[in-house]
Amino acid sequence: MNRPSRTRPIFASVAILAAMVLAGCSDGAPLHAGDIIRPPGGVGDFEVLVVADGLQHPWGIAFLPGGDLLVTERPGRLRVIRDGRLLPEAVSGVPEVVARGQGGLLDVTLHPNFAENRLVYLSYSKDAGGGQTTTAVARGVLDDLTLTDVEEVIETAAVGSPGRHYGSRLNFDREGYLYITVGDRGDMDRAQDRSDHVGTTLRLHDDGRVPDDNPFVGEEGVLPEIFTWGNRNAQGMAVHPETGQIWQNEHGPRGGDEVNLILPGRNYGWPAITHGVDYSGRQITPDTAREGMEQPILHWTPSIAVSGMDFYTGDAFPQWQGNLFVGALRHQHIRRLTLDGDRITDQEVLLADLNTRIREVATGPDGYLYLLTDQGAGQVLRIQPAAAFGEAPR
Repeated sequence: MNRPSRTRPIFASVAILAAMVLAGCSDGAPLHAGDIIRPPGGVGDFEVLVVADGLQHPWGIAFLPGGDLLVTERPGRLRVIRDGRLLPEAVSGVPEVVARGQGGLLDVTLHPNFAENRLVYLSYSKDAGGGQTTTAVARGVLDDLTLTDVEEVIETAAVGSPGRHYGSRLNFDREGYLYITVGDRGDMDRAQDRSDHVGTTLRLHDDGRVPDDNPFVGEEGVLPEIFTWGNRNAQGMAVHPETGQIWQNEHGPRGGDEVNLILPGRNYGWPAITHGVDYSGRQITPDTAREGMEQPILHWTPSIAVSGMDFYTGDAFPQWQGNLFVGALRHQHIRRLTLDGDRITDQEVLLADLNTRIREVATGPDGYLYLLTDQGAGQVLRIQPAAAFGEAPR
């Protein structure tokens, strides 16, 4: 069913909250692991802890059962944070990546049965020959600081010039199916071609096999891995904690960032419909809606450059239960979205004064909210209750 966008005003308290949270770093000094950004006089209900610093463009994060954190660095390293310390040695055995432009080592996620099989999944940009690259996913068995038995799950057909729109978010649903976002590679018209993986969401078994109930299995001329198409560059993906449905956010061009509910076999319209224009200001299409194409649940114009996203499911902030948190690269903040069913009813901007690109947002098993900052000297940040002053990450 097509859905109209439902954009609501941001809470009036946004600027006040951002200023309160960041008052503790008003001198502009660089932040390092262990630093805490606190509201003045203990006012406010949360603070921000720097869990780790010195990461080079961190992109994805995963939480291991024993308390370690796995973090990808776009140049091609998989790092471990253990007992609050970034280990100097990177994980070995990671697939070779092409780290150019937006490409490199991108997302990381764990197999649903990781405690038994130790399988880690990585998305990355891969050399496709002839000076071109594509989006690929591999998995391997994690043994402390080594990946063993590494095998490719899929090398997509999204071959193009290096540098742009790899998508590459990974997530498993409740049934154990693996979802992969693939960007349009900067070649927008290919996103409407279902004989191509460009501009799609893929759905696979954990070993890369195609599920028999994928929407286009057996349809001539359509790649059977495709679950949705017409997606520009989805870089956030999360499973709704109550319904189990897949939600995504998607980079628009100049305007037209989207939040979408991902449904099997649906066309999300790019570039035939969009609420944005080209970066040059040129009109991409006169249409914002067409028959047979999905409308976003929410869209932003101007673009905030959406990235990672997650539903908050922890106990540390009961007032945030079920809220959707979205990172913003260009506008450099996170958005807290309040939902009523599949409608977004309100938005709130948090941490705007950090002045840093937020690449990923994830709820940790400790009930706190973790962020990755997209910088050459990137950080892992943790939003925790203000009562947790001085508490070490665990």
